[in-house]
Amino acid sequence: MTKITNDLFLKAARKEQVDRIPVWYMRQAGRSQPEYRKLKEQYSLFEITHQPELCAYVTKLPVDQYGVDAAILYKDIMTPLPGMGVDVEIKSGIGPVIHNPIKTFQDVEKLTIFKPEIEVPYVLDTIQLLTNDMLEVPLIGFAGAPFTLASYMIEGGPSKNYHQTKSFMYREPEVWAILMEKLGRMTASYLVAQINAGASAVQLFDSWVGALSRADYATYIRPVIEMIVSEVKAVHPTTPIIMQAVGASHLLAEWETMPLDVVGVDWRETLTDARKKVPTKAIQGNLDPSTLLAPEKCLEETERILQEGVLKPGYIFNLGHGVFPEVPPEMLKKLTTYIHERSEILLKKG
Repeated sequence: MTKITNDLFLKAARKEQVDRIPVWYMRQAGRSQPEYRKLKEQYSLFEITHQPELCAYVTKLPVDQYGVDAAILYKDIMTPLPGMGVDVEIKSGIGPVIHNPIKTFQDVEKLTIFKPEIEVPYVLDTIQLLTNDMLEVPLIGFAGAPFTLASYMIEGGPSKNYHQTKSFMYREPEVWAILMEKLGRMTASYLVAQINAGASAVQLFDSWVGALSRADYATYIRPVIEMIVSEVKAVHPTTPIIMQAVGASHLLAEWETMPLDVVGVDWRETLTDARKKVPTKAIQGNLDPSTLLAPEKCLEETERILQEGVLKPGYIFNLGHGVFPEVPPEMLKKLTTYIHERSEILLKKG
């Protein structure tokens, strides 16, 4: 296995002292890179992820180009769903489209048990290729969390309001619980398999769970997240687990009382305020990705974030959401260099 020579990300995830702030970007591999766009002229997303050498190349590309301190496995949160019997297609300009959406108990009942080694061996092969031969930084594996996956499965695709999902949750609480159980078991086994294959950390993307109130989260979602985290920790107790959502500052207090290691924060909440709500966790975030198209504002906001970030151990610089296609790659390289150099100065000052 290739030795990790840059472990800044892992140290920060464990709230250890670092000499500079680690940085990686959600969606750092993908649509903003010309090399990737060229590949997409020949291959679909699923076709790329089914070819370990190609997928590993895409995953490693931003590490080489930007100098980030961690790689995140290139794949989609939809990747495991076909292994449960979900007919999903990634449509350009739309996103995931589900051709057999969940409408009834019978639809939930049809979902099959997910076995990572059988259903997604190519994902595990990609991880092994990266961690055995290619990366000297930690590799982050990930999975979509049950609410976010369920929202696509019930709505049939992306949604702006999640009305169908939430009404299903309210009207059919027992069926909802069964759906959460099935998705939770899949997610836990998927994350464990990624760590077994070589991932140094894993992230739960509950991208759209911010649409729920804290009370609804506690009732309908928290039990399955606790189950996922406890199952992963039972096998890999020291592997950092990150929780990432958007527009979910009101849920930070829920995550503080779970055995998570890192909590992602978006630009709607300052790091200082977030730390008051999750004092025992490492923090990840929280630059608004739109500033990447306004370089002066981007560096101004980055400076403000770093000033807060360096005040306590356990801070990882990231965006509050993912890199989008219009972002110039050179901006990400410039930003990474700035974060490294500036944070080193700030940390030396104490």
